[in-house]
Amino acid sequence: MPTATTPASPSEVPPGIAPGEVPPDGTPVTKLDTNALASDYPRTAWTQGDGKTVTVVAQEAGCGKASASVLEQSASVVKIELLETLPLDKQMCTMDIRFPPLKVQLNEPLGERTLVLTSRQEQK
Repeated sequence: MPTATTPASPSEVPPGIAPGEVPPDGTPVTKLDTNALASDYPRTAWTQGDGKTVTVVAQEAGCGKASASVLEQSASVVKIELLETLPLDKQMCTMDIRFPPLKVQLNEPLGERTLVLTSRQEQK
């Protein structure tokens, strides 16, 4: 069952944690397939607690808003899609790039399964 997420609140991400870093209470995901991501996209993911909470670092820019959803959960693979939603109407936007940490909930702990990350953009 897909689970959409929103960026973690500042209280959930320790200050000073950079896009490539895992917070002290996180366990880095070691089986990570990022082949479908653009070369400049972040490649950081970790689990917390019982392993059912997975945090991935996404990328958004200007007026874009990042979100994440679970596409598939099998015995060997968990697929998470990172989505950047851009506004349909033309508007003034900043030129900054942000790396929000996004949490998703799994049905079972990630464990030894491979985490596959994909990304796409859409306009709404």
